[in-house]
Amino acid sequence: MTFDSEWAELVSAAKEQQSVGMRLNRAEPGSGGSGKDHDLVVHQDDLGAVGHEAFELHGVLRKKADIAGAGIDKSGAGSTAQAAKEMSGHRLTMGDELYTTLEVWGTQVKTVLQMCAHISNHLDYSKKAHAKDDEEIAASLRHRNGAAVSVSEIAKYVK
Repeated sequence: MTFDSEWAELVSAAKEQQSVGMRLNRAEPGSGGSGKDHDLVVHQDDLGAVGHEAFELHGVLRKKADIAGAGIDKSGAGSTAQAAKEMSGHRLTMGDELYTTLEVWGTQVKTVLQMCAHISNHLDYSKKAHAKDDEEIAASLRHRNGAAVSVSEIAKYVK
């Protein structure tokens, strides 16, 4: 059997196994086979834990991933930069490559630090914004006298 004929058989077998139909980018209630509606549920504790981990990772990375600042001398050069300068001074091309490595590492560490800060700050903002939204919704579901709106009254808005 040639490669082309074997490939044609595999392609036709794969096409036969695929179901024909439209796929939606959202879950329909009861479509998951379990009979349950599919809703995204996130608890405040979950957001807080992720934000806290991102904050802690930012602090650890800022302190431990700074190879450019490790072993700083009087001129402000770290030990890696000092080694690169020494190698370049002895006409070793490895010195220039070490400088390049140092620059790339610094750039990548800064990117990760920015991402950690963004995650932490965004989750803090999201938590506060959703708490404010919940307060506004709760306030809008009360009568002027402070009594809760009845379920039958709420149902009118849903229909």
